[in-house]
Amino acid sequence: MTRNFLIIAILLLPVCMPATDARTPGLDRPMPEQWTYSETFGQSLPSQDRWWTSLDDAVLDSLISMGEDANYNLAIACRRMDAASRQMAVARAAYYPQIGLNAGYSRSHQVRVSANHWEAGATVNWEIDLFGKITSQVRQKKAQYRASRADWVGAMVSMAAGIADTYVQLRVWEAELQVAREQTKAQDSIAQLVTARYESGLGAKPQVDQAMALLYTTRATIPTLVSSISSAKSSLALLVGRYPAEIEPLLESGAGLPQYLQPVSAGIPSELLRRRPDIVAAEQTLAAAAASVGIAKKDFLPTLSLQGSVGVGAARPGDMFTRDGFTYSVAPTLSWTLFDGMARSASVAAARDEMEAQLANYNYTVMNAYNEVENAMTSYVNYTRQITDYESAVRSSTEFLDLELDLYTQGLAPYSDVATAQQNVLSNTNSLIMARGNALGALISLYKALGGGFSQYEE
Repeated sequence: MTRNFLIIAILLLPVCMPATDARTPGLDRPMPEQWTYSETFGQSLPSQDRWWTSLDDAVLDSLISMGEDANYNLAIACRRMDAASRQMAVARAAYYPQIGLNAGYSRSHQVRVSANHWEAGATVNWEIDLFGKITSQVRQKKAQYRASRADWVGAMVSMAAGIADTYVQLRVWEAELQVAREQTKAQDSIAQLVTARYESGLGAKPQVDQAMALLYTTRATIPTLVSSISSAKSSLALLVGRYPAEIEPLLESGAGLPQYLQPVSAGIPSELLRRRPDIVAAEQTLAAAAASVGIAKKDFLPTLSLQGSVGVGAARPGDMFTRDGFTYSVAPTLSWTLFDGMARSASVAAARDEMEAQLANYNYTVMNAYNEVENAMTSYVNYTRQITDYESAVRSSTEFLDLELDLYTQGLAPYSDVATAQQNVLSNTNSLIMARGNALGALISLYKALGGGFSQYEE
């Protein structure tokens, strides 16, 4: 009877199995062979690229080191990776039988007859991986673990870039604060000069008012900058898992903006497929979804399980370990669902739809990664060009201010020309600082977009 049942089952397998999707997941569109600025950025990648060290800022190095140890987003990603590793171990455990122990005592009474029964033994339950369902489940959990590991590396990349971005913004505001204080001091000296000329009859009252208004306007920017600096320090403290007071001494030792001109090795676009953690995570999530399709398809196949037990039992404890007290059972079971209202077909279709969604997500992630690199390259190149122009503008406006102030002192030019020159110096100097900060921000974005910084943690 059992033999006939197996023969029927094998003959029905082709009928019950759903159609297989033979399409191989991959990129909808191949990536370009090189970057737009391929001549500007190197085409080879470093083996170890803790890129922030190239900025030559010891404070930034220390902050990122703190972040590696105590950043909370990083800790969350690490714990999720550990949980995924445990789930993989759970899936692998299904290869082995489940063995349990039991012991019990029962007493029954019926119509003047009482009976005792003592028993102890072991049980075995084992689902044999006849058609590879457990293997598919292990493959799914392994892909999910790899995706979580890539998420962890991605969290490290984001952590380093976030700390660097916030640190650069802090130094930008500190530089602007220094400029505001220097300009306030210079404007105060000129205002005193204008006032002295007015008191001696060489100037007019509106000139004094104009000089004082410019002084007060510049001075009014200082509290805002101080507040921004404080907020940046708080943000940095959160990123490195510290309270602001704990990192205050470290930040006070900083020496202005880091160097923004850096030779960058960008590699070639296709290297992003293995370098960017988000692409790796999307790829492994797609692999897990594909494994889910396989798991759903295997529900159409029979399952073979083995249940068994061995033990002892008797009415009296002393008789349990005699020959008559020995008991055992072996029950191999082949089960096969032939009809379930199309539930399994719907499960396969749902799993395939999820796989298609993850395939679309993978393609989007790849294209988005390429665009992020291109945008960062474009921004970096143009900000460095902008810096050159602003440096020339600062020199010219400073020389113009010196000239106009000299002419005003000699009574050969109106004060309005001096005020305009002062405003130009302040505006151009701040614009230069911002351009340097923007160039650094674009450089950091480029390193982040390339997925660099923690290659030693990648599999």
